Amino acid sequence: MGETEGKVIAQNKKARHDYFIEETFEAGMVLQGTEIKSIRAGRANLKDSFARVSNGEVYLHNCHISEYEQGNRYNHEPTRARKLLLHKKQIDTLIGQTQQKGYTIVPLKIYIKNGFAKCLIGLGKGKKTFDKRETLRRRDAKREVERALKEKNR
Repeated sequence: MGETEGKVIAQNKKARHDYFIEETFEAGMVLQGTEIKSIRAGRANLKDSFARVSNGEVYLHNCHISEYEQGNRYNHEPTRARKLLLHKKQIDTLIGQTQQKGYTIVPLKIYIKNGFAKCLIGLGKGKKTFDKRETLRRRDAKREVERALKEKNR
């Protein structure tokens, strides 16, 4: 659903390794003044972050946005829970899917679109270790085929 436009600030590369991403949603982020300044400076990290639905609202947890250097005493807390803005139908879809066993909401990337910070979240199902190994095998085989074709075309 979400093809990103604009400057990508942070990516969660581990998410596609650990989860089968079945559906993606683009969500706006409710931020404080110093948070958006830090994001525009590229100081955000999605490692170990997750999203959770509570009281009909979606919140992003453990997303580390560094304090703004010129923010003095009005700076924000780096790992606070941030509200994500989605349509009611999208939230209902997320609630229905996450109640099924094994599904979770994973943030995939943070980017700037038309001056606003957006978060691409995915509905993912956890991979088992053999699934991860299979994915690595497929990727390696694909690389070898591409390498062989490249050498053949020389």
